[in-house]
Amino acid sequence: MKPTLRATLRRAAAVAAATGLTASPAAQAAQNDRAEPRPAMVRAAHLERMTIPDIQRAMDRGRFTSQQLTGLYLERIRALNPLLKAVVTVNPDAVAIARDSDRRRRAHGARGPLEGVPVLLKENMDTADRQPTTAGSTALLGARPRQDAEVVRRLRAAGAVILGKANMTEWANFRDPYAVAGWSAVGGLTRNPYVLDRSAAGSSSGSAAAVAANLATVALGTDTGGSVVDPAAMTSTVGVRPSLGVAGRTGIVPISSRHDTPGPLARNVTDAALTLSVISGPDPADPDTHSAEALPADIGSVLDADALRGKRIGVWRTGHTGVDRDVDRVFEATVRELRAQGATVVEGADVTEPEELLGHLLPALLSEFKHDVNAYLAATPGSHPKSLAGLIAYNEKHRAVERMDWFGQMYFTEAQRNGVGLEDPGYRAHRVAATALARRSIDDVVESKRLDAIVTPTALPAPPVDHQASEGDTSPFVSTTNSSVAAGYPQISVPAGYTAEGLPLGVTFLGTKASDAALLGYAYAFEQGSQVRRTPRYLHGAG
Repeated sequence: MKPTLRATLRRAAAVAAATGLTASPAAQAAQNDRAEPRPAMVRAAHLERMTIPDIQRAMDRGRFTSQQLTGLYLERIRALNPLLKAVVTVNPDAVAIARDSDRRRRAHGARGPLEGVPVLLKENMDTADRQPTTAGSTALLGARPRQDAEVVRRLRAAGAVILGKANMTEWANFRDPYAVAGWSAVGGLTRNPYVLDRSAAGSSSGSAAAVAANLATVALGTDTGGSVVDPAAMTSTVGVRPSLGVAGRTGIVPISSRHDTPGPLARNVTDAALTLSVISGPDPADPDTHSAEALPADIGSVLDADALRGKRIGVWRTGHTGVDRDVDRVFEATVRELRAQGATVVEGADVTEPEELLGHLLPALLSEFKHDVNAYLAATPGSHPKSLAGLIAYNEKHRAVERMDWFGQMYFTEAQRNGVGLEDPGYRAHRVAATALARRSIDDVVESKRLDAIVTPTALPAPPVDHQASEGDTSPFVSTTNSSVAAGYPQISVPAGYTAEGLPLGVTFLGTKASDAALLGYAYAFEQGSQVRRTPRYLHGAG
């Protein structure tokens, strides 16, 4: 380790320790409205253990304000983000929004369950403010969206404070199969807050790392093929990929309208569930949301610590155990916990990815990406490439900044060359076949074994963060996401334990169509019974 880096780590540790106690008096004095009484200061150490309902009660009782909470998170971002590279931009209006939230609370009460709660957005979500939306690419630095993404609009309506935007794998990991997880030309390379020389996975790497490091209460990510659940597993956070259509996609830089879905990342299931309830619902410009089965109006009703009792939970081992000793150990502890909570554990609930699935899936995705990204670029104001062809040319012209020496743009060029219109009979046949095969692979197991859900390890331990270690997507766990996302089914990853080196490990609860509410209940019960999550130390393994 270089002395300069060691010194940097020590300074960051000192600042982190300070901000772990209180926001500094000088910063707080500058942020407080002088006409208002000053409540007790918020402590970040307490926030690790607090849920959103706890935070709401504290603000209602005057223990702290949204402005103080926001100020604390801004200080933590300043202290820790130079190491983590989890946050790309901080919203210059965040403190003013928090101050307005406090005034509204005093005058009228909370607008919704996220009133005054600071939230980070993945950097592919449009905001009609001074924050850029680039999907990690310098090609979109000149883009100027005029409207909030639908999920952002819903967050604001519920009173949330948009704190800033989180780093991500550039183009949500769909530029090239050898893309470096967590790296973007705009934000750099996100590091795992548990072990800094390890990856936070992708593509919602910054959202997961930021929440794990307590840089925000919750964050939004997007998931096309494991992009929420994988980072959640590697950062000891809760990640929810909801059923397709639960939350709208308008205003989100797309990969595929048949796979993409926004989802929350949080330090506990309660916060993830509440955030999901806020962003869910009909999106006028997203037809999939009009046919989606809604979550219950009171999302708290599904958060039952006894939810696993009497349920039949299938265990998926094949291909996922026998690969890593720590994964096996943690998964066996998970199975024991399920039994202890009264669940009937059903062995042999292995989902086999159909051999022909990928042969249908990739052609469909290439066509959908070409269509969807062209439509997004053409509709987005500003100075930027207006088509996929323009993006390809931009990357060739800016090879150094876009690190084309690290990985290329094979998905881009293949989509441009081979993508067809969405009315093309060949495309439609591929999409219908892929969806049917994926759904059958899960439904047959659930139905034949009479299961309420399936549980399996989410991912292997986080790999090294070094870009030279990237070997593309060769994880044996990829079949979990291929089947589930192609089917449009939900997944929830929950912290389950740690390796001997302190790397987080997660387990995934997955189900069939519109089983989101039930899965949230099972995840909550498992979380409450296991209580395994611990705070990251930030410095371990850095070098």
